[in-house]
Amino acid sequence: MRRPRPRPHAHRSQNARPGAAKETPASDRHARDLVRVAGLPAVAALFARGAERVERLFFTPELQAAAQPMAAALGRLRRPFRSVAGEELQKIAGTAMHGGIVAVARPRPLRALDPDEALRWAARERLVIALDGVSNPHNLGAIARTAAFFGVGHMILSDHPGQALPSDAAYRIAEGGLDHVELLRATRLPALLERLAAAFRVVGTSLSPRAVAIEDVPRDRPILLVLGNEEHGLSHATAQACGSLAIIRGGGAIQSLNVGAATAIAIHMLSRSR
Repeated sequence: MRRPRPRPHAHRSQNARPGAAKETPASDRHARDLVRVAGLPAVAALFARGAERVERLFFTPELQAAAQPMAAALGRLRRPFRSVAGEELQKIAGTAMHGGIVAVARPRPLRALDPDEALRWAARERLVIALDGVSNPHNLGAIARTAAFFGVGHMILSDHPGQALPSDAAYRIAEGGLDHVELLRATRLPALLERLAAAFRVVGTSLSPRAVAIEDVPRDRPILLVLGNEEHGLSHATAQACGSLAIIRGGGAIQSLNVGAATAIAIHMLSRSR
């Protein structure tokens, strides 16, 4: 009887501990994984901003006319596209909420934030958003959609291990917002905020008793709006790094808002001239 051949061992660095698995950084996994972008507004934005990232396109016969320009673009790139029945598209999309069209694509690159670059934003942008551990991809998508609606150009994501990154769900909820707002990843968000305070008024949303009403925040300089985790809010270090804390006062029985809704109200209030 022939003995089974031993399986080859994966190469391991001499510095690695025996039995220790090397963890892949979240940003690296994000760059490698494909996302399924569903719905006509989101797919159209993807093609308008980065058609070369699309690997495959699927659509129902009802959306064939709307998909034709995108299919033509893929044809020039020699990449596949086809019309499929709704049941098959649901399997491809992984959801019944596919809107009749799905693109399988490489996600938009998530660059590491250069603080010097961020300081230069203040010369041309009145508002920038930072997320401190917002973990729900639906909330990430909703915030990106709101940011794109108000013309916000940049959104900073913290390096919190639970921070949501662009995903199928985020792209679907964003309705194209993730292709109109540039996302960048920050290292050590509190230290970054302290540095950016030289050019921005750094405002964190909070239920703290010392928070001022969002409408009372001075708008005499560009604002960096910081939003916290859905359950715990801003981390202590991030809150300490904010020059101001602001609260949305509703006056009703419920004292807090979903972070996506809070973002929409805060951006609207901070975008108004006084």
